[in-house]
Amino acid sequence: MKNLLKPLSLALFVAATLLMQNACNRTSPSSNPPTQTAHTQTSPPSDTIPAIGPSSHFCKAIGGKNDDEGNSLIQTSDGSYAIAGTTKSFGAGERDVYVVKLDANGNLQWTKTIGGKEDDKGYSLIQTSDGGYAIAGVTKSFGAGERDVYVVKLDAKGNLQWTKTIGGPKDDWGLSLIQTSDGGYAIAGSTESFGAGGKDVYVIKLDRNGDACCAVSQTSQVGSGGRLGSPTSSIGSRGTLTSPTSRISSGGTLTNQCP
Repeated sequence: MKNLLKPLSLALFVAATLLMQNACNRTSPSSNPPTQTAHTQTSPPSDTIPAIGPSSHFCKAIGGKNDDEGNSLIQTSDGSYAIAGTTKSFGAGERDVYVVKLDANGNLQWTKTIGGKEDDKGYSLIQTSDGGYAIAGVTKSFGAGERDVYVVKLDAKGNLQWTKTIGGPKDDWGLSLIQTSDGGYAIAGSTESFGAGGKDVYVIKLDRNGDACCAVSQTSQVGSGGRLGSPTSSIGSRGTLTSPTSRISSGGTLTNQCP
């Protein structure tokens, strides 16, 4: 019996010794710790940190001491903003076309005024395929009559490239402008000089240089000006929505101004 206990006691001693060594290994730091793997990182990789984007909201006022209006707004290809309208505070005459460029956070980058001695207004603004801008409006300073359609082309920095006037002896307006697939422009507005009587819809197609059978180049004066402020504004909504009964018919007389 004693002979059997001796090997058993030895085996228990060896097992207890191994358990103690393992416990020491768990509580004592190793002189050569294992290499840390990627999945143990606690900080996100730098490429997953979101970038700080443009401001999600702002309220700005741009202008001078007299009446200044914004009639058309676009977001440009770089995420900033451009506005076209009219200014009485700056420019060459009574009112001038007013173009304002802001960055994505609403900070003023540049302003331009284009016009002559009388009233000139911008109603529609687009960014063109070359990165510049085109504006359609109305001019009393230039043209063939009391008011003419006014088309202005600027480069990406707001420098004047060309202006055109289209119209006849009475009040003619350009109210909407697009760039067409051939690189030219199409304008819709109103005419009193041509058509069936009173005011007629006026549609004009220009080539990429602003030329057409009815367009005349004009010399315009260009200036710059504007002060940017951030006023405290209150914003609300109100109004009544109605669904009136409408009558629809077809008709119209097409006249061609071109020879």
